[in-house]
Amino acid sequence: MIKSMTGYGRAFKETSKRNFTIEIKSVNSRYLDLSIKIPRNLISLEDKIRKAIQKKINRGKVDLYLTQVILKPDNTNIILNKDLSDNYFNCLNEIKERYSLKDNVSLSLIAKFPDIITVEQGEEDLEEIWENIKVTLDKAIDVLVEMRKKEGLKLKEDIIVKCNNLTNFILEIEKNSEDIINKYKQKLNERITQLLSDFNIDENRIAMEAAILCDKACVDEEIVRLKSHIAQLEDSLNLNEPVGRKLDFIVQEMNREANTIASKSNDVHIVNVVLNIKNEIEKIREQVQNIE
Repeated sequence: MIKSMTGYGRAFKETSKRNFTIEIKSVNSRYLDLSIKIPRNLISLEDKIRKAIQKKINRGKVDLYLTQVILKPDNTNIILNKDLSDNYFNCLNEIKERYSLKDNVSLSLIAKFPDIITVEQGEEDLEEIWENIKVTLDKAIDVLVEMRKKEGLKLKEDIIVKCNNLTNFILEIEKNSEDIINKYKQKLNERITQLLSDFNIDENRIAMEAAILCDKACVDEEIVRLKSHIAQLEDSLNLNEPVGRKLDFIVQEMNREANTIASKSNDVHIVNVVLNIKNEIEKIREQVQNIE
């Protein structure tokens, strides 16, 4: 089943210690381009997050945002630096006596000095945190992938319609190609009659010359290859794997065959039909750019 490269997913996980919110979005890209933004204290988990994404997403520019709300810090300790506070206290009293100051040394004053009171954060249980993040991450990715599948189904339906249009245009070219020999023979005969009205005209020679011109303008091989490319394109849409790059290559080959048909044909009607074919191929190419 084909998937689009455009999508969005969001998931929320609530625990007794912290809450996690993960948002993930993706847009078109030639390769898998990951951008992961997570809190600084969870940087060590970035590689695990990256690998979890790579298991389910093969292509696209993917942006992930992880936010956390800490409800209950792990092993948080408040530490008083007693030696430093004693030194500050003694120093302040010495200043007071030296200059005969009346103000008393207050708690608020000592507490303002740096490093008197520090907060020590204990080691976090990263394994427990990862288990909660992984559950949240998998939900967000699943929502994203489901959206990409729905969009991919729409792309597939649209491409199939355009392939049917291409097939109809090719049938029209084949139908008109059958009359090319007679048209060339008639035009050649009229032209030679104009130029050599006083001479006898060899009908066999005219037929041979018309056949040579038609052989040069024959597009049977190109039509066969173009039909083959359309069949490959339709078959690839049913594969259960990433096919975006393969489809892109097939569309390039389709465009190449259309250009060859246009360059070999001198028939105005066929050239106009080829223009319609190229227009449909371009529309398919634009859609293929969105497929994973």
